[in-house]
Amino acid sequence: MSKNIILPIILQLAGVAVVIAEIILPSGGLLSILAMGLIGYSLYIVFDTISTPAGFVFVAADIIMLPVLIIVGIKLLAKSPVTLRKELSSKDGVTSQSHELEEYIGKKGTAVTNLRPSGIALISGKRVDVVSRGEYIDKNSRITVLSVAGNQIIVNEITVNDKH
Repeated sequence: MSKNIILPIILQLAGVAVVIAEIILPSGGLLSILAMGLIGYSLYIVFDTISTPAGFVFVAADIIMLPVLIIVGIKLLAKSPVTLRKELSSKDGVTSQSHELEEYIGKKGTAVTNLRPSGIALISGKRVDVVSRGEYIDKNSRITVLSVAGNQIIVNEITVNDKH
């Protein structure tokens, strides 16, 4: 192996290492630019000092190697502990939703604060944090609990036209 080919091979391997680093540590494209520079300079050296056929061998290797490397890197990253999981897991199947809040569904109460759209209401003698469906509800308005989503109690204002 010629001494002239060692530097381009080292630059190619460094470019591959930087591509892997970009997959693991997103840098806003800075590492990608560095990888392109390393690989590009390696190709320049091969075409300029070794030979054109050797340069095309390097280009073919890059065309095959880089997409495969990116696909494998993304698949490995998806399985690594660095990434966030799709679902939050908890011990013993306990979820973050409070079962106590579900007892409020259908109950009526009074808005203690203005709900814009969130605030505090008095329901069944307890002060609880509530949220409307986006509408503004005045303080001291009568409300009813529509549903519970996660740890949010979703309420609606009782108007004169409501028959409940």
